[in-house]
Amino acid sequence: MTDRTPPPSRGAVVGLHVKPEIPGERGLPKRPVSTLRVGPSGADGDFNRWRQEERAGDGDYALLLYPVEMLDALNDEGWPIRPGDLGENILTRGLPYAELAPPGQFEVGEAVVEASKVCEPCDNLFLLPYVGKGRGPEFLKTMLDRRGWYARVLRPGTVRLGDSVRRLR
Repeated sequence: MTDRTPPPSRGAVVGLHVKPEIPGERGLPKRPVSTLRVGPSGADGDFNRWRQEERAGDGDYALLLYPVEMLDALNDEGWPIRPGDLGENILTRGLPYAELAPPGQFEVGEAVVEASKVCEPCDNLFLLPYVGKGRGPEFLKTMLDRRGWYARVLRPGTVRLGDSVRRLR
């Protein structure tokens, strides 16, 4: 008898982003880095004011995962979104958006993360220069069910550009 279980899905890390704490600023856009050290409280060097102030540092919101394919689709729709603009920490290629949904577990570089919550669009997205208040409501509608997935860190580790992303379950 043969095992008919499909192999785990695989992708790759194509972007890593952080934003240090800057008084009065929100957590986006984030700047690119080549390496992230991730742990239960998030990525080293990344400060998310909403996570700290509204969620008291809840580990379910430690990281934000996002597929580059969704960025490409949004760009095709006329939104000039750049990597890091949506506040994502880990930008992936090769895993469909829905496959990143909870309760998916993923080995990302040395780390293991588990998708925990959907990231709902919020008016912090109005801060992006191509959105502003004028196009804000339209952009929020566009981003419904397309904002990314929060993840908790189950095994701390280092994540590098080009590392594989492998779905564990």
